Amino acid sequence: MGVRHVKATNAAGTRTKIQVRDFDAAYTDEPASLGGTNSAPSPLETVLIALVGCDGVIINGVAKAMSFDYSGVDFACESQIDVRGPKGVPGIRPYFESGKLDITVYSNEPDERFRKLCKNVEFRCPVMNLFAAAKVDMTVTWTQKPAADYNGNVD
Repeated sequence: MGVRHVKATNAAGTRTKIQVRDFDAAYTDEPASLGGTNSAPSPLETVLIALVGCDGVIINGVAKAMSFDYSGVDFACESQIDVRGPKGVPGIRPYFESGKLDITVYSNEPDERFRKLCKNVEFRCPVMNLFAAAKVDMTVTWTQKPAADYNGNVD
């Protein structure tokens, strides 16, 4: 079983300093419009970051297992939340109501193999499955474009 460790501190404000393994500290904050200092992504934005990051890792693993050749992936993700939920309004859940995830895979693989990759990623991705378990109404759209069209840079 994989164990993850995170330590954090919050000085009675909206900004939280987070330490994971031996990486530089990460931070979360809220936008100024919600009483924060807008110095870092919000905690819910980091959930979306986790979703696209996890999908990237799982796509890579599934592609290797399938010998699926691809040159890169682009993601666009958004979510909707009823802001009354985190304020404690009864009957309103304090997390995402819905979300939209667009995944563009740059590959020249046949459509049948592309669909198999998509199905396996959706089955295996831990964060995507957390959204499903929370009954977040997620719309996931997969698109395939030619491998030569990828121009992303992760550095």
